[in-house]
Amino acid sequence: MNLLSRHYHQLVGLNEDWVIADVQLDVRNKTLTLPLEFVGDHVVCPECGAACSMKDHSTERSWRHLDAMQFQTILTARVPRCSCETCGVKTIAVPWADKHSRFTLLFEAFAIDVLQASQSIQSAALLLGIDWSTAQAIMKRAVGRGLERRSLDKVRHVGIDEKSFGKGQDYVSVMTDIDQSRVLEVTPDRTTESADELWKTLSRKQRRKVKAVCMDMWQAYETSTETNAPNALIVHDRFHIAKYLNEAVDKVRSAEHRELQQTGDDRLKGMRQTLLFNPENLSDEKNDEIAALRRSTLATGRAWSIKEMFRFFWQELDAVGGRAFFDSWYAWAIRSRLTPIKKVARMLKNRLDRILTWFSAPISNGPAEGFNSRIQSIKSAARGFRIFEHYRIRILFFCGKLALKPGENQPQKTQKNRDKSHLRR
Repeated sequence: MNLLSRHYHQLVGLNEDWVIADVQLDVRNKTLTLPLEFVGDHVVCPECGAACSMKDHSTERSWRHLDAMQFQTILTARVPRCSCETCGVKTIAVPWADKHSRFTLLFEAFAIDVLQASQSIQSAALLLGIDWSTAQAIMKRAVGRGLERRSLDKVRHVGIDEKSFGKGQDYVSVMTDIDQSRVLEVTPDRTTESADELWKTLSRKQRRKVKAVCMDMWQAYETSTETNAPNALIVHDRFHIAKYLNEAVDKVRSAEHRELQQTGDDRLKGMRQTLLFNPENLSDEKNDEIAALRRSTLATGRAWSIKEMFRFFWQELDAVGGRAFFDSWYAWAIRSRLTPIKKVARMLKNRLDRILTWFSAPISNGPAEGFNSRIQSIKSAARGFRIFEHYRIRILFFCGKLALKPGENQPQKTQKNRDKSHLRR
């Protein structure tokens, strides 16, 4: 092996079974081609690891490697095929690439870094010199690799939530690991069957270890959880409860604002967002507006006060205190003569037992809600999705906390290492 070939041999990361037979530089097309040749004295089956005899060589294949001095680098080789007594004729594994991949391990690892750092897949593909479909394929391979390596034995608190997919009432269901703030799986729609598919992510043994599941008051999710994780507590998400109360206040404000405008009264104009924020997050000026609203006789002020009072429910010490607080709050809400508030109050009363479970398992879909902005940015960068699987891959790629790169948490074995592991067996 001459000096130049040895130089590239080290850069590519080849083992002693392979040599670089030539270095072909095309200055005009800015490509560097490195033909590889197998010089090992034995081969092993890629399926069972048994030592085998060599049958022949496959047709020449090529792999995209990391660019060298801005020259696109291509590896080519005719990979040996072995004849295994158990598995038949198989093409042996190569140390520089995964099975069926058209890219080297180093290129895929670099591509994953670029994809994660870029604002869009289109811009990442442009930087890498590949097309969109190739970038999508790399992401899909990375997610598949990460899912195979992922450990789910310590999942104890799960969140199930819905996310918008397309236009209108088009949703996907998302399961999250609350403790580790990661997305576990995504399925289309928000039906009982969708939730059942989510639960298949965990084995029966793993489901038995789940202590609590946080979710909205969506019957399909409850039914599926009761079937698939009967030992887990169902905890209705406090963020969704706050959302329902905020929506009720806004309905009261909207109706009252229309009535006031007919008499030229604009006191509620521009207050929609102010009423949604916590008082702690408002400026002094906005808090003065809220104080004036509460002193008035407007229905919106009463609705806001009832909504805000419910925040203290979560500060009770236990379920007994929580139930007593709720009974008092519920009586106030029902006497308010505010239809939207009364409707939410009755809904909460019907689900009170699974709201009080929060005191035994104080979990929420806060981490899942935090994914919303990330998922929304994914949708915006892609300008929407027409194919569910593409959406799923993106969410798991960016929010799954997966070991995506080739060799990550899984050291690559050389041909000799495979032989030694076979001998140990």
